[in-house]
Amino acid sequence: MPLARRALLTALAAGSAGAAVTRTSPAVADVPAGAPAGYSPATAAARRLLPHHWRQLEFRTETAGAEGGRDTFRLSGRTGHITVSGDTPGTQLTGLNWYLRHVAHADINWAGEQTALLPRELPGPDGTVTRRANVPHRFVLNDTNDGYTGAYLDWPYWERELDVLALHGYNEVLVYAGADALYHRVFQAFGYEDEALREWIPGPAHQPWWLLQNLSAFPHPVSRQLLDARATLGRRIADRVRELGMTPVFPGYFGTVPPGFAERNPGARTVEQGEWMGFARPDWLDPRTDHFAEVAAAFYRTQDEMFGGPSTLYKMDLLHEGGTPGDVPVGDAARGVERALQEAHPGAVWVILGWQHNPPREIVDAVDKRHMLVVDGLSDRFPTVVDREADWGGTPYAFGSIWNFGGHTALGANTPDWAELYEKWRTKDGSMLRGVALMPEAADNNPAAFALFSDLAWREGALDLQEWFTEWAHARYGARDPHAAAAWDVLRRTAYGTTRVDRWSEAADGLFGARPSLTVDRAARWSPRRLRYDWSEFEPALTELLQVEPRLRTSSAYRCDLLDVARQALSNRSRVLLPEIRTAYEAADPDRFDELTGVWMELVDLLDRLVATDSRHLAGRWVADARAWGASDGERERLAYDNLSLLTVWGTRAGADAGLRDYANREWAGLVGGLHRLRWATYFGELRAAWREDRAPEAIDWFALEDRWTRDPGALPTRTTGDTYAVATEVRDRLAALSAPFVASALSASSAASASSTAQR
Repeated sequence: MPLARRALLTALAAGSAGAAVTRTSPAVADVPAGAPAGYSPATAAARRLLPHHWRQLEFRTETAGAEGGRDTFRLSGRTGHITVSGDTPGTQLTGLNWYLRHVAHADINWAGEQTALLPRELPGPDGTVTRRANVPHRFVLNDTNDGYTGAYLDWPYWERELDVLALHGYNEVLVYAGADALYHRVFQAFGYEDEALREWIPGPAHQPWWLLQNLSAFPHPVSRQLLDARATLGRRIADRVRELGMTPVFPGYFGTVPPGFAERNPGARTVEQGEWMGFARPDWLDPRTDHFAEVAAAFYRTQDEMFGGPSTLYKMDLLHEGGTPGDVPVGDAARGVERALQEAHPGAVWVILGWQHNPPREIVDAVDKRHMLVVDGLSDRFPTVVDREADWGGTPYAFGSIWNFGGHTALGANTPDWAELYEKWRTKDGSMLRGVALMPEAADNNPAAFALFSDLAWREGALDLQEWFTEWAHARYGARDPHAAAAWDVLRRTAYGTTRVDRWSEAADGLFGARPSLTVDRAARWSPRRLRYDWSEFEPALTELLQVEPRLRTSSAYRCDLLDVARQALSNRSRVLLPEIRTAYEAADPDRFDELTGVWMELVDLLDRLVATDSRHLAGRWVADARAWGASDGERERLAYDNLSLLTVWGTRAGADAGLRDYANREWAGLVGGLHRLRWATYFGELRAAWREDRAPEAIDWFALEDRWTRDPGALPTRTTGDTYAVATEVRDRLAALSAPFVASALSASSAASASSTAQR
């Protein structure tokens, strides 16, 4: 790197843009007064998670027992004194989680927890328990996580999330926070002014797709203070990941440059990337060139300075979702990307997503496969995926799942595929399966799926799903309860009993959140068109959960599950009711139409009241989180739009029309009772008016309505209202009371639609 450019990067690091991220020593757990000997990062995490019991836990670092380098934990002890040993704090916390679920019958999850029923003195295990990870790579979080889970979540959220990920056995965590500040600093050394770069960098909610080279410069320029704050958060996350003995997976450099790079850097060679969903994609710097090597070297050196040092894992997706190589041979480009990474960090692993046709053989055949890991997003999606060794030429890969897209609130996952495929693929001759990859596009949902998928890497032999769900219900609520067991058996056979035979890995979203039409069959363009199980077989789970013993109903775990099941039962009925509304309209029966659309709007209101009882389902919280990062009224408004637009129009009109609108639809309070209600009321009103005036219904400019609402949604709930149990009881009673005509007529169609899925169970 030229000395002048190196000096400029050094000056930037010392200036105000880098003041918040100056390199410091990794964080060390504060030792409280009276802490037991050997206080450690695992002890600190236990103190955060179990404030009334952490002193009864002793964590020991022990590596001698690791078999063939496999992470191992050992659990022993007596009443009131539990000892967990492991090679890292994260492995020790994995042992603690095993103890909580299998001995103490408690649960700490990313969606709800149950610890209040723990006895004053923790029970001792029966002898010594030893568990070993069956794969070295346990990767977690999707590239889209910082958008769909929440771009504006602050340290208190991340502190708990990292503790919970360690509890569940993950050792590789994707860390994208602060990448905006990294690019901003690096490219000031390549001819760009501060303001130009801040205009190029998108808002935090849309940055994941900028890092994937899909878009830039939307919806508004970012501020210097925002960049500094995000860099500080990213450093704090990376430090804690390391403190817990896990590895931060950082974004690597594969060629994204701001516009006009070749003009500012004579001799540079860039390739225009065209458009993605109506957005102009950033240009791509030819990885074969010296200019690429120079930018990559600056990128990795600056990243080390900002985030506490190097990693051993770097995530990069070359030519993601339609990128074009131009006249650059893909294999040569891959070698250039790999060479730059290895020069900066010898031995580092290039992590790449298995998605659509990615990675092509041109990439995997060009690189040293020892330094690549494919995190497969399609393991449980397509039945045609049967031989990843052949697909990727013997490249190591991780068995992965993406059970939701856009953070949909739909409940379910293809757990039979996990039970059938993971162990078979892992143990077959010549297997290159080296990990698991948990990659829902948004985290903090489907707690049973989270726990079950996490268990795959820490067990041996066949997985009995009936037994697993029975034990899950026990730990989840703190005691055995026949109604809890019955509810989860229903869920096992319905929402969690689907398989990839229908070429889907996520559950169908509800129609209350769809752009209105009498023929609409999904809210998001790339979601299933029909339920993947029989809705009538699902609903008994709600009745069973409502009958769980009262003393087991007090935990956030129970309330989370009850709300999810009640919400899903209500949402499913949208698919039963809408065809009957269409029948009434086509039969020109205004009385029946009014009756059924009245029921529709009543259910929308009931759904909004239900989700308003839970803090995780408040659209106002989502907006308030974004506003909290702003330094002025104007910036707060811009950040609110950045975040809320992701759940509605997503981006521009062109992007919405290309299919992005409602991609991240959620059944959240304020969103359901706001935009979703407004759309359906507008639509039904226009159909009635057209009837009265004997004319064809007029086309509605849905994007204009949606974007207007997104910019000015009015007061959105930031605090819960009502009681989950009481409103869930209303849901059960209202669904039971719905008149038989539309239930009966839709039942056969719905059952037929799910027949192929049911046949697999």
